Amino acid sequence: MILKSIAPFIVMIALLIAVVILTTAILNYKLKKRIAESIPLNERIVEKLFKPDGWQLELLKWCLLLFFGGLGLIVLEFIPFPAERSPLPYGVESVFISIGFGIYYLMVRKQRHDQ
Repeated sequence: MILKSIAPFIVMIALLIAVVILTTAILNYKLKKRIAESIPLNERIVEKLFKPDGWQLELLKWCLLLFFGGLGLIVLEFIPFPAERSPLPYGVESVFISIGFGIYYLMVRKQRHDQ
């Protein structure tokens, strides 16, 4: 029952972290845009300036994994199975998380191929 008392605290911290990450990304973009507009730069420097950082790919990975993990849990609510001895929940959740990893891999591969 300690989880019920600590859950609001964890949610508030998660929301605060999400707001900080989003604000940092927006401000970094605005700063880079202002730098690119203020001085004459060649295309290569501008491309490097606006190239996605490593943390953006990490963020994409975790967003996809959490999304598909949650989607797997939602699907499990609608599948009837004997909960005491069935390995079905593990299989369904593994499949959805694998789909998330696969989509992440395809997106990163396409991005690296385009560069």
